[in-house]
Amino acid sequence: MLGPQDAEAALDASLRRLVRASLGVEVTGIEPIAGQIGLRRFLRVHLAARPGGPSTLVARIEAPEDSASRPSGTPPEPALEPIRALLEAHALPVPRSFAGDAAAGIELLEDVGARSLAAAVATADDATRRALYSEVCALIPRLQRIAGPAAGVAAFARRLGAEQIAYKATRFSEWSLPERGRPASVAEAHAVRAAFEVVAEAVERAPRRLAHRDLQSSNIQLREAAAPGARVVLLDLQGAWLAPPEYDLVCCLRDSYVELPEREVEDHLAHVRPELPDAPDPEIFAERFDLLTLARKGKDHALFHFVARTRGDARFLRFVPTTVRQLRRASERAAARDARITPLAELIAELPETPCER
Repeated sequence: MLGPQDAEAALDASLRRLVRASLGVEVTGIEPIAGQIGLRRFLRVHLAARPGGPSTLVARIEAPEDSASRPSGTPPEPALEPIRALLEAHALPVPRSFAGDAAAGIELLEDVGARSLAAAVATADDATRRALYSEVCALIPRLQRIAGPAAGVAAFARRLGAEQIAYKATRFSEWSLPERGRPASVAEAHAVRAAFEVVAEAVERAPRRLAHRDLQSSNIQLREAAAPGARVVLLDLQGAWLAPPEYDLVCCLRDSYVELPEREVEDHLAHVRPELPDAPDPEIFAERFDLLTLARKGKDHALFHFVARTRGDARFLRFVPTTVRQLRRASERAAARDARITPLAELIAELPETPCER
């Protein structure tokens, strides 16, 4: 078995061979790109100059998946291809692929820049932020119009269902509720499961459409020189699945990394809802949006704490306050519609906004 240094040397050699064989150019430098919460790695690869060719690429390096990140018995995420190619064929903005080596776990992708949507809106004025989010929201109806099944595309065989919702409930009880200073009691864990069953019921009644699944600001990159309307690029596509029409909107507009003003969220939702292929009834749309927010943000809150405690990676704890506020808003609205959510809303109200407030 290769040691860490030998494994890195083998990866470096494989990467250089792949670039040479596929592009006919030499690598002049390799630098790491700061990772997200997953275990997959990304490297920026600098290339020798050649007329008309790119000066850099991004190497996407696969890593063994943490099985704790999905329900027991659920297969791991599929490969990036062919879902990337399918979206590209439907003129959705995704990075171009230059080459891949499945055995080495390497994909060579277009370098679309180093500025994420999250980074861009941190310094943007209100009008620019609204325009950028309008561009992202406009992609969601287009994505949902892609019909399946498509040959070899695993996304059309994957779907959000009761087992994933139940898994999120368990993770929330195990990793989020202890942030109140005490572990979840049996009764509290039951209350969480019961509320998430309400979410699962709504999911089962909803139509299913193709969803990116993780359409948040850290997975949306901006082409710096592009004109408005052509700036955003979708990354991290391999988790795509079938989900209710509101799912990607929850990921985008109830992001843990960017907290949008409530009026702005409402305006984006009002604009995009009638553009969706199913054009959901406004009340059903609002109800599902809040219920899916509970499941998604509950999962994210638990994941931030899980990663901090089990991997020693505390970078994402700074996004806990936004996540807690998103959970509170959604739980209050959902409880006003359905009393079965009330016990969960009461538990969420006890969560501290920062991890140290126990």
